[in-house]
Amino acid sequence: MDTRFPFVDWFRNASPYINAHRGRTFVILIEGEAMASGRGEQLIQDLALLHTLGVRLVVVFGIRPQVHEALTAAGVEPTRVDGRWVADRAVMAHVEQVAAHQRLWLEARLSLGLPSTPLHGVELSVISGNLVTAKPLGVREGVDFDHSGEVRRVRASAIEGLLEKGSLVLLPPLGFSSTGEVFDLDASEVAQHAAVALKADKLILLGESEGLEDEQGALLRQLSPFEAEPRLQQAAPGSELARHLSAACTAAREGVARTHLLSWRNHDALLGELFTRDGVGTMITQHRYEQLRPATLNDVAGLLELLEPLERRGMLVARSRERLEHEIDDYMVIERDGMVIGCAALHVFPETTVGELACVAVHGNYRGGERGERLVEALERRARQRGLSEMFVLTTHTAHWFVERGFRAASLEDLPPLKREAYNHARKSKVLVKNLAG
Repeated sequence: MDTRFPFVDWFRNASPYINAHRGRTFVILIEGEAMASGRGEQLIQDLALLHTLGVRLVVVFGIRPQVHEALTAAGVEPTRVDGRWVADRAVMAHVEQVAAHQRLWLEARLSLGLPSTPLHGVELSVISGNLVTAKPLGVREGVDFDHSGEVRRVRASAIEGLLEKGSLVLLPPLGFSSTGEVFDLDASEVAQHAAVALKADKLILLGESEGLEDEQGALLRQLSPFEAEPRLQQAAPGSELARHLSAACTAAREGVARTHLLSWRNHDALLGELFTRDGVGTMITQHRYEQLRPATLNDVAGLLELLEPLERRGMLVARSRERLEHEIDDYMVIERDGMVIGCAALHVFPETTVGELACVAVHGNYRGGERGERLVEALERRARQRGLSEMFVLTTHTAHWFVERGFRAASLEDLPPLKREAYNHARKSKVLVKNLAG
């Protein structure tokens, strides 16, 4: 009888991410469509869980569909320019009312603590207020936007103080001016400015789309702002895609480490993106000047330069230029500003489901930044994609490092026959194996 609980394995695999996210600052945008569709309850539970795990949360909420419904019911037809409505007095009255109602609803749901609810036992302080200052859009192309505004400043020090006290900070799509006026703001712009001002570790944008796709419809996992901006140029002005891409690319260029495009329609999107290796959406990051990618023949010279000191110390088996060129498709490299600073290879043995993780190396000046982990994880994904069930490594110096990453001690008999026959007994390399199934 199988008494295992499937979630336990997931929980174990998530533990590195739980540790990594603790104490980090995340700015999360939840578009109004998510609340209008009834997804608010689930998202609030996920936010409470993140708070419990030590994540510092700033939550920005949108209200577009709710305001549109209120305007329609009142018979008010707003003027629209490039997807943005002109917030005159009639429109602004509904914007303020809807924003206040939505804020109170969110605060109430985040205060829920009945024994029968997922938030039982969670004491969550939710703080909102005049934390965003704004200025009017003014007159543009002959149109006076009245109380439609743009972010002037986010009060980062005030928000930091609230986060330090363990509060969740809630930001509506409203801003306040020094003259005492209230302005209607774009929620994605508020989220972008908050993330930049707080030097947030992540900006997470929950919208309709699951992320960006390539020409074949496959999800793109990671792009730089440079790679994403052509799609921004093609997006309809004022559309969610345009607003989110603009926020993501700007935030990435201004220092936010990672921006994630996720779909609120996917019930597992938020937690799946944060606590699994592959994630579920598209990440936009500026740090593509240091990128992990498949190696090409142009990298051989850089590989030789990287590996030579390690080969000289006996940590790696010497590899000739000809061998590297022949096996180049097996390699992944980390390139930083044109320099190869890390590499690893996956050699697959014919007629087996076993692969060898080989030549894991990181330049001495760049160790300690989890680059070795990234290389191993990338080749584990490649191995699984190729249907491999097991991966082994031979090492003389770093056995403990691999054991800490899920490998176990094994013997020569566990190696494929070809590798067993080629084993160099003089080096006395330790054999470690990792099961990739499940």
